[in-house]
Amino acid sequence: MFSKILIANRGEIACRVIRTAKAMGISTVAVYSEADADALHVAMADEAMAIGPAPAAESYLVGERILDAVRHSGADAVHPGYGFLSENPGFAKDLIAMGTTFIGPPVGAIEAMGDKIASKKLAMAAGVSSVPGHLEVLADADDAARVAADLGYPVMLKASAGGGGKGMRVAYNEAEAREGFTSAVNEAKASFADDRIFAEKFVEQPRHIEIQVLADGHGNCIYLGERECSIQRRHQKVIEEAPSPFLDDATRQAMGEQAVALARAVDYRSAGTVEFIVDSDRNFYFLEMNTRLQVEHPVTEMVYGVDLVEQMIRIAAGEAMTLRQCDVQADGWAIECRLYAEDPRRNFMPSIGRLVRCQPPLQDQSVRVDTGVVEGSEITIFYDPMIAKLITKGPDRAAAIHAMAGALDSYYVRGISHNLSFLSALINHPRFADGHLTTAFIDEEYPDGFAGAPRDGHILERLIGVSVLLHRRQARRDGAIDGQLADYRPSLGADWVVSLDEADHRVTVEDVENGVDVTLDDGRLIAVRSNWRPGRGLFRGTVDGRDVIMQTDPRADGYRLQHAGVDANICVRTPRAAELAALMLVKVPPDTSKYLLCPMPGLMVSLAVSEGEDVKAGQALAVVEAMKMENILRAERDGVVATLNAAPGDSLAVDDIILEFE
Repeated sequence: MFSKILIANRGEIACRVIRTAKAMGISTVAVYSEADADALHVAMADEAMAIGPAPAAESYLVGERILDAVRHSGADAVHPGYGFLSENPGFAKDLIAMGTTFIGPPVGAIEAMGDKIASKKLAMAAGVSSVPGHLEVLADADDAARVAADLGYPVMLKASAGGGGKGMRVAYNEAEAREGFTSAVNEAKASFADDRIFAEKFVEQPRHIEIQVLADGHGNCIYLGERECSIQRRHQKVIEEAPSPFLDDATRQAMGEQAVALARAVDYRSAGTVEFIVDSDRNFYFLEMNTRLQVEHPVTEMVYGVDLVEQMIRIAAGEAMTLRQCDVQADGWAIECRLYAEDPRRNFMPSIGRLVRCQPPLQDQSVRVDTGVVEGSEITIFYDPMIAKLITKGPDRAAAIHAMAGALDSYYVRGISHNLSFLSALINHPRFADGHLTTAFIDEEYPDGFAGAPRDGHILERLIGVSVLLHRRQARRDGAIDGQLADYRPSLGADWVVSLDEADHRVTVEDVENGVDVTLDDGRLIAVRSNWRPGRGLFRGTVDGRDVIMQTDPRADGYRLQHAGVDANICVRTPRAAELAALMLVKVPPDTSKYLLCPMPGLMVSLAVSEGEDVKAGQALAVVEAMKMENILRAERDGVVATLNAAPGDSLAVDDIILEFE
């Protein structure tokens, strides 16, 4: 067994590998860029070595710097995590040449499966069902348009060396094929230093289901069930689960056997994942094989009780697996949500800054948090915006969903924008509960963007009831004065008005033991019980006998409450105060229609217009890169460009003016 492992990665996956290595009694070495000097993975490792400036292209993606760290640390093995150099065969070759073990598959398998074009040809030869496509590199935008027309729209343009949603675009017409080709090339080059793009038929309304495989150097190869990864945005997974609510036993076995056949065809050794798309009739087609650990691997670990990182280490050390296919049995259901630093209400634009507060839910056998940050950590523009992966388990899917809903409500993050409300809305969505999932789920359910979950029924009653309890507890604390009797309680009236979403709800309140009874004007009673006290960020209690967790933030005129995908500002007033509040003037926001504002912190890649140019609504104006993704900014109306305020290469903050219209 190895004595020291260097983790050639950062963030949560580096922390994840370090935990298992330590449990196995193996020393660990972290590497870090200038931006990560104070990162959690650096603090967790036994040793840490600097490898360069903040940009990944100058640090984590520079193989020679990692190799230098290996030499100086004396590590006898390297775990690459995922992303960065994890599927770079040249890096693996260099490690092997210097006598260091690469904790991953053989170089030949990485080369065969890392090239998406070659892998599809190999998969077809191995008898694996594949998506129709043009398995040759596209020369330019003209070639992309021609091939797309031959295949028939819609088509998927994909980076041959891609993964993680980078270098991928769906095109429904010639214009989108040309534009998508250019963006895919740029992203692929920036992310993988390989700008080869190919095209394949895009299967509409598909499910994205993948098979986890494990293979050793002793002829053993098994599959550990499947993961449903259909909830995606811009081809990046948002929620994953194991098993899939859609597969039957026959389809599961057929997919597993094909995945194993492909792994055997390339003499695979290590953990790997074979990805498929599955149509409504359970026909499945090979997408790609990821020759590394997947981001979503924890759901498989929780359901099958297998530490995949440990298995990778043991296989790399030459050990034979003791697990056989007949031993693989699912136990319960697991769901993973990816918590990102992004603003769902601003088209999911990334957010940067300091995590002023970061309090994950308590972890136990049903809740797991994989993260690479702590309270006080910085989220920068240089890397993926992931804050954490939140995983829950239950005896069945409904129980796993219930556990996730509570865990999301209790994950308290402040200081940056994040997608917790969006994840909560997805988890609580009736269609998600029904298991009716496709990769178009988010686009179909939120065609105009995300504005929060519906605020009606039981959710509305919970918001009203909790806000009243918070108000009364806060009012009593604020009304206390020094020197008064210990049991003094300020007198609060019974009649109140709760203002939410410009709607007023008249209520009558009665104090009861450990809570309040709130009666709506239609006679409905809301019973709220809790030991919440002012200053606590989380409300924990019951509403009408049901357990409720709600995030609370005081405001000048009330509270901001977050629960089940709802983010609401609520005011509790006396009837007279509510009458006066209705007379207050509303501040009109400034008119920014004359400007193109940068929607996110990022780097200006290119400008497509010049001063004095006429532009049409929908026309591409600029491209901004943030957290390894290119974002095309378009005109919202016809106009004439008056002034350019930014140039390619500029670093931009949120709402910086890129250009001004006449």
